[in-house]
Amino acid sequence: MHILTWHVHGSYLLALANTSHDFYLPFKTGRAHPYGGRVGPFLWPPNVHEVPAEDVRNLRLDCVLLQIPRNYLRDRYEILSDDQMRLPSIYLEHDPPQEHPTDTRHLIDDPNTLLVHVTPFNELMWDSGCTPTRVIEHGVPRPEGVHYTGELDRGIVVVNHLARRGRRLGADIFDRARRQVPLDLVGMATEEIDGVREVPYPELPAFEARYRFFFHPIRYTSLGLALCEAMMLGMPVVALGTTEVATVIENGVSGYVGTDLNWLVEHMRSLIRDPYEARRLGQGAQRAATERFDIARFVRDWDAVFRFVAGRASTARFLAV
Repeated sequence: MHILTWHVHGSYLLALANTSHDFYLPFKTGRAHPYGGRVGPFLWPPNVHEVPAEDVRNLRLDCVLLQIPRNYLRDRYEILSDDQMRLPSIYLEHDPPQEHPTDTRHLIDDPNTLLVHVTPFNELMWDSGCTPTRVIEHGVPRPEGVHYTGELDRGIVVVNHLARRGRRLGADIFDRARRQVPLDLVGMATEEIDGVREVPYPELPAFEARYRFFFHPIRYTSLGLALCEAMMLGMPVVALGTTEVATVIENGVSGYVGTDLNWLVEHMRSLIRDPYEARRLGQGAQRAATERFDIARFVRDWDAVFRFVAGRASTARFLAV
């Protein structure tokens, strides 16, 4: 299939490109978000194409994959032709509701658009109205030639723009924890909170594999790809037991998860003291990630969704005739 989407989350788009479909990313002069095209430190495969936004209406497309509110409310009207506006559409929701956690009605209230959530927690929390929904959990490939060593007696945190994103992403939790345990922060704009630096995405697995454990300080978000990637590397994870994370990490098996920061800090200290226990838990994390976040399962799930919306569109055209 030929699918139009926007460059919203580069690492997710890279995973999605593991399918056999062709993805077309519109770009504009200056490449401001979400019109970046094939930008960023990603090794884009040949089935990911970029196209000037003004030329999108000339493309032969089969589906439109929307990812953020402006794609739905504005972007599609600006760049799609009338015929393309009638194509099957999918809205990929990356986040839980940002307003009220349980009583927020989703922007998409349309029985003809499929709403895809990336975690069961997200689907549970959103009020999706009459919109049909599916859940496709993350898919993470195991990086070739990279193995967990845990040689550094430190933990690592991977969050972009942590300072400006505040309490929701756990800026205060990170600050409290690093006063008690050696922790390094990597990601965009780490200089705002005395972090290490931004590590280019292709280099991140080898960089973080040296750390003893991965710490996830986030209070309220979707399930971060960085956490899944750390597990796939064989890193033990210490995390706040909120949102979907509580179903991913098993205490004493793949790491430690809970809502008591003091308790989590004690386990971080124990992992720093005991690299052999850290390795055991990391192996458990890798097994869990392989079972739940296998990239082949992710590809099958997305293929099924694309076939579903294409089939619905074919049925609708048949009934219209």
